[in-house]
Amino acid sequence: MAQGVAHRESGQVQTIFNDIADDYDLFNDALSLGLHRSWKRAAVQWTRAKKGQRALDACTGTGDIAALLATAVGAEGHVVGLDFAPEILDVARRRAAPRAGTTAAQVEWVQGDAMALPFDDASFDAVTCGYGLRNVVDREKALAEFARVLRPGARLAVLDFNHAADASAANATQTWALENVVVPVARSRGFEDEYAYLLPSIQSYPRGAELERMAVTSGFTGDVRYYELAFGLMGCLVAER
Repeated sequence: MAQGVAHRESGQVQTIFNDIADDYDLFNDALSLGLHRSWKRAAVQWTRAKKGQRALDACTGTGDIAALLATAVGAEGHVVGLDFAPEILDVARRRAAPRAGTTAAQVEWVQGDAMALPFDDASFDAVTCGYGLRNVVDREKALAEFARVLRPGARLAVLDFNHAADASAANATQTWALENVVVPVARSRGFEDEYAYLLPSIQSYPRGAELERMAVTSGFTGDVRYYELAFGLMGCLVAER
C-alpha cells in the first residue's frame, strides 16, 4: 500500500481495526516484544493524573492505557475510554470486566471520533492517546479537540512509533521488525493486508519537532515536549494545556 492510514477515509480505518480487534494485543506484543506496557505506564505518569480526577484515553483500542489511568485516578476518579471501532471497544469491555470491584475507577467505554469528541470543554484532568494519532485523518483537529476538553494546566500524552529525524538504526529496526515479525504473524492469522499499512503510516507520521509545533498551534499554551523512547523506536508528545 502506498498510503498510510492517516490518508485513508475514516470508514476504511474503522474497518481495519474492527477486523483485527481480537488479535490487536497479539500484534502489539510481537512488534514491541512486550515492552509497550512499560511505555504506556510512562505515558500515564507524564499526564500526572491523580486520585479523584477525570481522565480520557482517546483511541483506546483494547483499553490498556485506560486501565492504567483508572488505577492512577482511583475508585473516586472517572475514566473514559473512547474509540471509533465498536468491535475493539467490545474487547476492551470484556477485558475490563474482571477488574470490577477493585480500587481502580470503573471505565466508561464510549464509541466516538477523536476529531469531534463528545465531551464538554475543560472536562478532563488528563488525556492520553496511544498509537492512535497516527491513524487519525486530521491530526491537528484531534490535537485541538484534546486541548479543548482538557482543563487549564492539565496534560496530554501521545504515545506512538517514532519517525526518527536520524534515519538510521531506529528506522532500520522498525522496518526489520515490521517485515520479519509483524507482517508474517499477520499473514498467519489472515490479516496481512490490514497490517501492511504500518510501515507507510509510520513514515508519514510527523517527527517530534513537527508534533510539538502542531500541539502549540492546536491550543496547548504550556510546556510542550517530545520524548524519544527505546533508542528512538517510540516517542511520546507531552503537552500542557
